[in-house]
Amino acid sequence: MQDNLCLGIIGGAGHLGGAIAQGVLRNGAVLPENLWLSSRTLAASHGLAADPKVHRTTSNQTLIEHCDIVIVAVPPHLANSLAINASETGCLIISVMAGVTVTQLQQLSATERVVRAMSSPAAETGLAYSPWFSSEAITDTDRLKIRRVFEAIGQTDEVFDESHIDQFTALIGPVPGFVAYYADCMVNYAIDQGIDSNVAERAIRQLFKASGVMLADLDLSPRAHVDAMIDYDGTTAAGLKCMQASRLSASIDQGLTAAVEATRKMSESLGDSTS
Repeated sequence: MQDNLCLGIIGGAGHLGGAIAQGVLRNGAVLPENLWLSSRTLAASHGLAADPKVHRTTSNQTLIEHCDIVIVAVPPHLANSLAINASETGCLIISVMAGVTVTQLQQLSATERVVRAMSSPAAETGLAYSPWFSSEAITDTDRLKIRRVFEAIGQTDEVFDESHIDQFTALIGPVPGFVAYYADCMVNYAIDQGIDSNVAERAIRQLFKASGVMLADLDLSPRAHVDAMIDYDGTTAAGLKCMQASRLSASIDQGLTAAVEATRKMSESLGDSTS
């Protein structure tokens, strides 16, 4: 990203907005003096975002008028209170609000140049995955800017079906969410077998840390990792075969579907309130 490009984050004091702010500053993608944060109160920021050069305001419209790109990172139930008009500012609006559609975002911001995306608090450490879907008004130059923002906080892909953002909201939004639940089940199993709780938690934390690195860095797909363990035909293979024969996969599908449906209900609720 160019050093003179100004980035604004509405909801910059929140969990996700703050993580994105920390991520772009840590990466050096945005200079502190080119970052604007807005929130309902002038809450104290932490970490890199506490730099006195970072601009802070309680006025979303003021932020809009000073920035080239604006990320909207408020909870979706607050979408109707944004009070922004980007029709004459020329800024690009990127929403990471769960469930808020491109059409709704255009209505809320009074501009056609909008992007609907998903990210996660892992942005703070450069580990987020941020898929995005753009409106027809987005240009190739806009796309370069969008990629530069999201590559500063992790990995990114443009998707070409808006409904996929609903799916990704369920899949990658809850960090560590679903992964933490599986880890907790393993910790509880170890404790039930008499293993000290601190030892059990330390062991499972390290397991998931190592597994995450291997899944991210090695060329093998998740399926290939499973197949390799089964082919080895050791103790892990016995456990995997039992899990494959169970309803575990179906239960995971049901859980993810419930999360997707909750995302879509957010959109429906917003639609009702704006009609």
